[in-house]
Amino acid sequence: MFKNIYNGKKVLITGHTGFKGSWLSIWLLKLGAKVVGISKDIPTKPSMFEELEIERQITHYQTDIRDLPAVQSIISAEHPDFVFHLAAQPIVSLSYTDPIETLSSNIMGTANVLEALRLSNHPCTAIIITSDKAYDNVEQVWGYREDDKMGGKDIYSGSKGAAELVIKSYFHSFFRSRESQVKIAIGRAGNVIGGGDWAQDRIVVDCMRSWSQNEKVEIRSPDATRPWQHVLEPLSGYLQLGAELHLNVSLHGEAFNFGPRAEQNHTVKQLLEDLSRYWHFDTAMDAFTVTDHIPFHEAGLLKLNCDKALFSLKWHSTLRYEQTIRFTSEWYYDFYRTKGDMYLKTLQQIEEYEHLATKDSLQWTE
Repeated sequence: MFKNIYNGKKVLITGHTGFKGSWLSIWLLKLGAKVVGISKDIPTKPSMFEELEIERQITHYQTDIRDLPAVQSIISAEHPDFVFHLAAQPIVSLSYTDPIETLSSNIMGTANVLEALRLSNHPCTAIIITSDKAYDNVEQVWGYREDDKMGGKDIYSGSKGAAELVIKSYFHSFFRSRESQVKIAIGRAGNVIGGGDWAQDRIVVDCMRSWSQNEKVEIRSPDATRPWQHVLEPLSGYLQLGAELHLNVSLHGEAFNFGPRAEQNHTVKQLLEDLSRYWHFDTAMDAFTVTDHIPFHEAGLLKLNCDKALFSLKWHSTLRYEQTIRFTSEWYYDFYRTKGDMYLKTLQQIEEYEHLATKDSLQWTE
């Protein structure tokens, strides 16, 4: 997988205690990497990071990425071969209650990671993860390309758009230089679902919490359409981008979208109906109820154009919508109902995903 590039390499993940960071840590361990993590805390309860006891297999730093001297010290001491920067304040609703936390984490946190890499200046391949919400969303139907306008109408989107400007300025000011030994690229994705997410104000998480207690869940935007994708989809893109950038300097400074197949655009209502079937409800009406209250701006349509990833990285998504639903529902059902070994369940889903991608002859499976 990924040309065996990560085997034996030291890989630093910021935000490794979060949902995506936990899945990425487990996958990299499976690939033979030595994983180092930086996170300020355990962001949720329950936590995939804690439930699967990931800390026992990695080097774990409890550090806030807004603390530049601490981040600089860790990167200088560890000299990672790869960096995946995921740490952020990722919740849209929290950006309304604490905008400064969101802005400082997502903008200055990103700047600090880049500055630490600049000061260390050891050979390193860094993938900086932002979000599909970095784009100035005018709800265009054909999907956003990597060179579309950055921005946003809300604090969270603005923080991600601003982070993109920081990355661009660091690339042109420092990393583009011949003296720099650091190579960077940007990954953008959104609407990620999958087992192990317990962040607040996310529709799938709200469902799983409620259904585990035999309660209905309330949904506020049943007709909002999203291109839902399983967490392994963008992670395979990030890993492929890291592997290709490590080998190909022409990708230095480039940004890539990672999204699902076009047919995976479904409404919130349809998503919940399909998820609920794995929880053995008699009807969808037993699983959720619709409310009309929307307390903050929420776009009705947001999707990405991923042609660049297909052309330059030979990457496209693997799972069909039905498989995304099954992977997600089965993980949570096993956690709440069957009380299975969730580390083993996670590895099994990664292995099944790799198998499906191999059957699809994706380049990263080589």
